[in-house]
Amino acid sequence: MPAYLEALCDAAGGTYRILCAEDDGRITGGIALFEQTSRLGTIVSPRLLLRYNGILLADGAGSPAQRTAAQLHTLAALEEALAKLAYPRLQFRCRSTLTDLRVFAERGWSLQPSWTYVVELADLAAAWSRMHKDQRRLVQRCTEHGLQMTASEDFDVFHDLHVQTHRRKGAPLYLPRDRFRGFVETLQRNGLARLFHARLPSGRIVASQLVLTGPHPVTHTVAAATDAEALRSGVSAFLRWKVFEFLAGAGYRANDLTGAGLDSVTRFKGQLGGELALCLRVSRPDRPGFRAGEFALGLARRMKSGLTFARGRTEESPP
Repeated sequence: MPAYLEALCDAAGGTYRILCAEDDGRITGGIALFEQTSRLGTIVSPRLLLRYNGILLADGAGSPAQRTAAQLHTLAALEEALAKLAYPRLQFRCRSTLTDLRVFAERGWSLQPSWTYVVELADLAAAWSRMHKDQRRLVQRCTEHGLQMTASEDFDVFHDLHVQTHRRKGAPLYLPRDRFRGFVETLQRNGLARLFHARLPSGRIVASQLVLTGPHPVTHTVAAATDAEALRSGVSAFLRWKVFEFLAGAGYRANDLTGAGLDSVTRFKGQLGGELALCLRVSRPDRPGFRAGEFALGLARRMKSGLTFARGRTEESPP
């Protein structure tokens, strides 16, 4: 949505443009290109808080064969336009609802698979039965111990837990604190995001989630954080389930857990009753010189980091 892209541009820097394919005056598909400025030029690529930046297609009419033909016609038009753009790097990832990207593959683009878990929320009883029994037990235990889920705008506690979690995992932060605050607050004002918290009976927040909402029936959990002292309590499973209940009550049909690599986080996501979904990342061959420049910049960063580390070790050594 433009409102989401505008908020991300304000917080992370960058611009966006939208390409549309039209047939007889009717938009049949398009793509929103979030442009990021780098030392090697303006690039388009998925980033944190923008996992999906791919193609959208309008619903077609007619038989399955007619709908497929119309979609391929639209995809061909979009590929032709994208191929001509001057970005040194152009990559996008589509949601699992679009996997027929043969047009791009046949025209020299590379397709790389990635995965996510999507939890269906239309039938909560069925969703509960799909959860692993250990996760259901933890949810019940936390409920019995008086934990509560609240939907509030308490950004500071969320961010503190976010930083703590990312330091624990060695992962990059999504945005600097003030920019992240502005981003979240803008989305909340526009009804495009909600913050959810798990609170102890004392009122202390021990886990938080940032969920992208809006008019689409599928929501996206893009950030989840838990206090280190509460990791073994089951609060993460408790908050996930309570958020599912809240979203289902608000009329949403699914929650995308955004990502399913082979790690401990994914093992936990896999126990929440979701279905593994394939998403395709599509890449145009980089323009000549881009990868060489990227390698040179990376080498310079590593050398600078090494010198800083060596200088620190020298200063710490006794005379």
